[in-house]
This record gives sequence, structure tokens and C-alpha cells, in this order.
Amino acid sequence: MKLLLVGATGLVGSHVLRLALSDERVDGVVAPSRRELPKHPKLQAPTVDFEHLPEAAAWWQADALICTMGSTMAKAGSQEAFRRVDHDYPLEAARLARQHGTPTCVLNSALGADAASRVFYNRVKGELERDLAGLGFSSLTHVRPGLIGGARQEFRTAERMGVLALSLLGPLLPRRWRLNPADKIAEVIFEAAIRPSPGMHVVTSDRMA
Repeated sequence: MKLLLVGATGLVGSHVLRLALSDERVDGVVAPSRRELPKHPKLQAPTVDFEHLPEAAAWWQADALICTMGSTMAKAGSQEAFRRVDHDYPLEAARLARQHGTPTCVLNSALGADAASRVFYNRVKGELERDLAGLGFSSLTHVRPGLIGGARQEFRTAERMGVLALSLLGPLLPRRWRLNPADKIAEVIFEAAIRPSPGMHVVTSDRMA
């Protein structure tokens, strides 16, 4: 099986990449990225500009696309920049993958994703889910974690405070509000890509607590 992974340098994406490279069911992984990734015999990591993706590249054809790309409002700097990274880039990558015959897509989305939401973050996530559904994948899975637990490369003060609070209060909270470890999210995403089911599916945060 060949996997196409967009967002391999992020917290969840890096866990997915490690799973894919170590799993004997996977013959190869293509992980287009802005920066170089460590070498691996099973990994093809073309350096790309997400503003100008190479439409004719043969590596868009895979057995499954996994998208874990995402940012934050603070890191993006504006709503426009956030939408570009969390909606436009993933949608264009998915369009190209589908155009080249990739039948399966698994998206790392978010708890509360809703195209009709008044909350900008949730609305953008929901709009991406909606727009992916229009591309014609035979199997499409939206994985919706809550707050993600794990060691990020960049420091996010508010998020770390939230992780600490949920770590302490976790047993007292409903499962859907508990911390979702990045490695658990990655496992769910990876298995959805490796063993796709026809149709559209949603994996909620309580299944990853």
C-alpha cells in the first residue's frame, strides 16, 4: 500500500509517519512538505510550496491520502492566513490526489467542526469537511479530536495550560471532553487509511480519550 501524507511535520502527522514507515502493510509513503524530512527507504519527501503545488506529479496517486495539516490563529497571524493553511492547502492537495485516482481520504479535523458555526475555527474545519465530501472519494473519514496531548516543537502557552487542566480533570469529565493523546489520534487515522470503509465516516473525540 502507498500512502500520501500531508502534514507530516506536525504533532499528529509525525506520529502517523512513524506508524506508516514501521508498518509492513505500507510499501511507501509520500510526504510533500515545506522542509526536508529525515531519510528513510520507504519515504519520498518532495519539498513543495503549498501555494503552487505540482499538479502533474505522479506521486499524487496513492491508495490513501492522510491530511493532518493545521495551524493556529496565533501562528497564522490572521483569519485569512489561517483559512489558507487549514482549508485551502488541504483541499487543493485532496483535489489533486483525487484527480490522480486516490480513492481514500482521512482528515484530522477537530471537535466542533461545523460549516454553519459562528466560531471561526470550527467553521473553517467544517467547511473543509464539507468541501472534501464534494471531491468524490470512495472512502472519506473525518477524525475529530478535542485538545491534543503531546510534545510540540513550538510552544503554545494557552494550549499547554489546557492540556495540564484536562490531564488533571480527565477522569471527572465526559469522554468527549477529555484529552486526546496525539499517538492515539494517529493510530485511528492510520487504521482508517489502511482499512478504509466505503462512504463517509466521523470518528469523535470520545473514541480517542
